[in-house]
Amino acid sequence: MNWEDEGFLLSKIKFRENAIIINVFTNERGKVSGIVYGGTSRKIRNFLQISNKIFVIHSSKSENKLGYFKTELVEAVSPKYFNNKKKTTALLSITSILNLLLPESQPHKRLFVSLNNLLIDLKKENWISFYISWELTLLKELGFDPFLEQFILNNKDESEKYKIVEIDNIKYQIPIFLLSKKKSADLDNKQITMALSFTRNILNNKFFFPNNLSFPKSRIILENYFN
Repeated sequence: MNWEDEGFLLSKIKFRENAIIINVFTNERGKVSGIVYGGTSRKIRNFLQISNKIFVIHSSKSENKLGYFKTELVEAVSPKYFNNKKKTTALLSITSILNLLLPESQPHKRLFVSLNNLLIDLKKENWISFYISWELTLLKELGFDPFLEQFILNNKDESEKYKIVEIDNIKYQIPIFLLSKKKSADLDNKQITMALSFTRNILNNKFFFPNNLSFPKSRIILENYFN
C-alpha cells in the first residue's frame, strides 16, 4: 500500500541499528506509524525533530503490517523555539497528547488545520490563549464538547475571575474569559493556570483516566510555568 502526505512528527524511537520508528500526524490519514531506515544518520536525524512538518512517502505490503517511510523536511518548527522553554514545552505537550490520544489511521482534518493555525499563532505574544483554545478544539474533535456556551453569565459573573460549573456531574472552576463572548488577549498567570487546569481535568476525566493513560509530563510542566 503506497501513499504520500504531509504531517507533523509526533514521536520517534530507535529500531535496530540504523532505523527508527516514527509516528506522524498526517492531513489525509491521521496518525500513522512507519519505519525510517537510515533514521539515525546525521542527515535524517537533524530534521526528524519532534513537531517538525515533514513530507512522507509510505510503502507497505499490506494494511496490517508496519510500513516504511521516506521523509523530507517541509518546515522546521521546533528549532524556531529552542531558546524559548515555554513554547518548546508547548510543542512537546501538543505532540505527546496527540500521540497518546489519536487512533491509528483515522483522519482528523479539522484538527490538522487547527494545529497548523496554532503553530502560526505560536509566534504571537499572546500565544498561550491560542494554545488553550486549541485544547478545547481538541476535546471536541476527540468526541467530547464541554459546551461552554450553556453557562450564561450575569452581570456579577462578568466582574469575577472564575465561575464554578457542573459538567457531567463533576464541578469545575472555569476562568470567566472562557465563558465570555468578549475574549481577552491580556491574561494574567492565574487565569492561564485556571484555564489549563480546566482543560487538563477534562482531558483526564474523559480520555486519559478511562484508558489508563498517563498524562504527559510536558503538559504538566507547561502549566507549572504559569503558576
